[in-house]
Amino acid sequence: MTSTTEQSERSGINVARLLMSFGPLMFLALLIVVFTVLKPSFIDPINIFNIMRQISITGLIALGMTFVILTAGIDLSVGSLLAFCGMVAAVVAKGGTANTLSLSTAGTQGYGWFAALLAAVVVGALAGGVQGFAITRLKVPPFVVTLGGLTVFRGLTLTISNGGPISGFDASMRWFGTGLIGPVPVPAIIFAAAAILCHIVLRYTRYGRAVYAVGGNAEAARLSGLRVDRILISVYVIVGFFAGLAAFVLSARLNSSEAVAGIGYELTVISAVVIGGTSLFGGIGSVGGTVVGAALIGVLQNGLQFNNVSSYTQSIVIGLILILAVAFDRWLKSRVRR
Repeated sequence: MTSTTEQSERSGINVARLLMSFGPLMFLALLIVVFTVLKPSFIDPINIFNIMRQISITGLIALGMTFVILTAGIDLSVGSLLAFCGMVAAVVAKGGTANTLSLSTAGTQGYGWFAALLAAVVVGALAGGVQGFAITRLKVPPFVVTLGGLTVFRGLTLTISNGGPISGFDASMRWFGTGLIGPVPVPAIIFAAAAILCHIVLRYTRYGRAVYAVGGNAEAARLSGLRVDRILISVYVIVGFFAGLAAFVLSARLNSSEAVAGIGYELTVISAVVIGGTSLFGGIGSVGGTVVGAALIGVLQNGLQFNNVSSYTQSIVIGLILILAVAFDRWLKSRVRR
């Protein structure tokens, strides 16, 4: 009788571990099947590539957010930081804020796409570093610091642009948002390359192991000789860098940088990371899970749009899925610990 009970418990634990590992991927496959049944054109290559473009922007930021959440931190400023970095990139690309509404590139004295990209990622990394410094040295909670950053970066964006967009970039810059390599969109390739790099860093480097250690137990990591404050600052630099990169790609895709860009992105990004299996309490998660989470949200949004569901309802659905994902994750972990 006892052995039968133990076998049943072990079976339950194995199922829980299976769901922890492959639950998001199984749900993604289920969503694809459901939307395909509702509308067979959902799996047309044109729509698949469109989904890949959509998830590349929030997916890039989600990669950086994975590092932050692995250390039990949070960054609520990423949407506003994306808008700020995008506006900086636009100013550099156009050589100023004159003729901001003009889509023409004639007569502009900009500094080119590389300078714009460099400006975006450097500004993003510096902004992330400032927030990391405030968190570690001033001992202000990440939630408060990045909530403040959310309003500060949006205000800086509005100040630079006077509330309007900066539009009209040259073809070499637009290629990063609209170009193709074979049939695959360039933004999707950038996202895939960044995901592979982040996976290698987290899985196979000493720095990656340190990030997991800090998230698992910061005090134990400190006692083992790790420079916890430096690691914490670095993860906010990383998410800032990726916000800058995503801002550049988004501006190139839209041929415009807008002060309202990135509103609500923090919800989508955090949802992608958490739905992908990264624990909000730190120490558990993976880049692969984040990629699946980003794809899941992208498929969900696209599928709802395909079926004429309003954008307001989409926000409700994503918010509910985030709550359910966290609750389900905690339930699975409790099952495994028994």
